[in-house]
Amino acid sequence: MSILRSEALSVEEFEEYAEKAKSLPDSTTNESKLILYGLYKQATVGPVNTGRPGIFNMRDRAKWDAWKAVEGKSKEEAMNDYITKVKQLLEEAGASA
Repeated sequence: MSILRSEALSVEEFEEYAEKAKSLPDSTTNESKLILYGLYKQATVGPVNTGRPGIFNMRDRAKWDAWKAVEGKSKEEAMNDYITKVKQLLEEAGASA
């Protein structure tokens, strides 16, 4: 039962940090945003389930690549890594403010 409870807590915490990620400053690097995107998709959808966008669609291609890069992670690992990354970015933003 404690496993179910801890999983529910991590889902709740993940959703909380997904909201907090929306308030990251504009100065957040594209690389960091792509890392968050890949982890979010892995946590919510699972492994990549679409074909790689064409070479002329650079934005979607970069997002797809970021998602593909975390393909081996479990849902729980992706959620935990996402939370850690958002915390790190919020701390960095606070330090530079």
